[in-house]
Amino acid sequence: MFTIFGVPSTLLFSQLLLGLINGSFYALLSLGLAVIFGLLNISNFAHGALFMLGAFCAWFLSTAFGIGYWPALILAPLLVGAFGWAFERTMLRRIYKLDHLYGILLTFGLALVLEGAFREMFGATGQPYAIPAAFQGGINLGFMYLPLYRGWVIVASVLICVATWLAIEKTRLGSYLRAATENAPLVSAFGINVPRLISLTYAGGVALAALAGVMAAPIYQVNPLMGSNLIIIVFAVVVIGGMGSIAGAVITGFGLGLVEALTKVYFPPAATTAIFIIMAIVLMWKPAGLFGVDRPPQGGTSLADTGAASGERHTPVLLMALLAILLVAPFAVYPGFLMKALCFALFASAFNLLAGHLGLVSFGHAAFFGASSYVAAHAAKVWGFTPELAMLAGAAAAAILGILFGALAVRRQGIYFAMVTLALAQMVYFLAVQAPFTGGEDGIQDVPRELLFGLFRIDDPFALYAFVLCVTSAGIAVVYRAINSPFGQVLQGIRDNEARMVSLGYRTERYKLAAFVLSATLCGLAGGTKAMAFQVASLTDVHWAMSGTVVLMVLLGGIGTTLGPIVGAFLLVAIELYLAQLGSWVTIIEGAIFMVCVLMLRRGVVGEAQRLVASIWTRAHGSAAASVARLRRV
Repeated sequence: MFTIFGVPSTLLFSQLLLGLINGSFYALLSLGLAVIFGLLNISNFAHGALFMLGAFCAWFLSTAFGIGYWPALILAPLLVGAFGWAFERTMLRRIYKLDHLYGILLTFGLALVLEGAFREMFGATGQPYAIPAAFQGGINLGFMYLPLYRGWVIVASVLICVATWLAIEKTRLGSYLRAATENAPLVSAFGINVPRLISLTYAGGVALAALAGVMAAPIYQVNPLMGSNLIIIVFAVVVIGGMGSIAGAVITGFGLGLVEALTKVYFPPAATTAIFIIMAIVLMWKPAGLFGVDRPPQGGTSLADTGAASGERHTPVLLMALLAILLVAPFAVYPGFLMKALCFALFASAFNLLAGHLGLVSFGHAAFFGASSYVAAHAAKVWGFTPELAMLAGAAAAAILGILFGALAVRRQGIYFAMVTLALAQMVYFLAVQAPFTGGEDGIQDVPRELLFGLFRIDDPFALYAFVLCVTSAGIAVVYRAINSPFGQVLQGIRDNEARMVSLGYRTERYKLAAFVLSATLCGLAGGTKAMAFQVASLTDVHWAMSGTVVLMVLLGGIGTTLGPIVGAFLLVAIELYLAQLGSWVTIIEGAIFMVCVLMLRRGVVGEAQRLVASIWTRAHGSAAASVARLRRV
């Protein structure tokens, strides 16, 4: 044994082998994502769940029918590909003309449904899947031991990636697919069935994910969550390589697998964040990725466009009525539920300030909410801060993060803005996992909150509820004032036509940064309030799923409306609380809500209600005006 830069050769080569194996799965999954995005303009967030579905198909074929590994390599991708074909035909094709982010939200909902369903059926424990007999054992290379199956995975991944690239770039079918994405009507004029091509493309990308799942089954235990965290890394790989670049996805997948392995050897604390650090750097330098090509923004309806354009004139009255209801609500409803809903209502309102009124949808707002929660809890428990000072410390920490994140992210738009914020938030998450003061998996518990301003006790549930209601009301009032001020009008002008606002002399990046920081600060206030109210700060608050939760709240209630995020927060917290006994069914229900909102209720509950009221009002006034006109003629 010898050393390489101070590291034993056996350790280094073992980690490099592990990096190549991980890189093989990154490359295979990224390949399917790149095919789907490059040819369909859909960011398939369900790819990790479909990877899991492929592994479960192989396991089920083995246990139920005795079908071995080699037939499963063909049958499982075909079965999952058929599922993908049906999903594309019935749901996905309905959003092709909409913003990229609708694709993420719809497929994210599908991922929640699939993972929840399999967790309900099989639990969280893994199912073993045997290595095929032909690849039992390994080879001693002298400097390391190479398991035969892992060597097969590396070789097979390379061959599959090369074959897919050749099929897309060098065959007539591939040329038809590329042409259909550029000019579908022209391709249809030549007698080619473009919708069928698109369906087959999505099914093929999904089948690649399932194939990776079958190959992963003998290495990792088959379980419902095996793709949930992997998909974030794979998205980072695709974004670094270039959205839609097949060669970029393959090269970057293997390359980042090796980078991750070397980081584990030479600087282990950074191993989990290395990919996201690289992603943030690359997107700052080349927004389209290393091998990608800048694309013009996709036309169609954006998320911000679905908000109610009118119907907000009665909002102040409705807000006051809601406040009056909330003042007496704890006498009829459990105060703990109300406090959680209020914290999330402020969180969602702050997110809506950015997404609904500026058109920038962030997938990293959990970083501000969770970081503030940790800072507030630490300040109260370790530094002895009173609750209000601890919450201010948390909000200040979120504001600082907002300045740093915003300076990097606001120069991007659409899917690239979402991915930059996601990458930065993942770095915060992994810091929370490793930092000593966060308490790791246990979090910070038993946070003291007895005296407010050092004078008033808030141990009593009603006193604590009154405090949370005051903080939430003040935060929502700030959001409402911001969007109904000249500043808010400029934000909406930037959302609708940024080029025009620039021509009028506005420095749009400054306005976007200011809105981003304000949104982050108010998210931090919500996170700090939650930490004080429930006396705990945990990894759940900073996990990327929390960013998905706040998007769901705003989408469910009505993006771009004032009341929508509040209503969405109360509805979602009610679902989680009152259906908690259903276990994994809560995840299924949340995923189904995501899908229904994207497909049928894009204005959300409040937005649709406002549209209905406006329609009735218009018809009533139209009928009255017509009656007056008839009387005048008479």
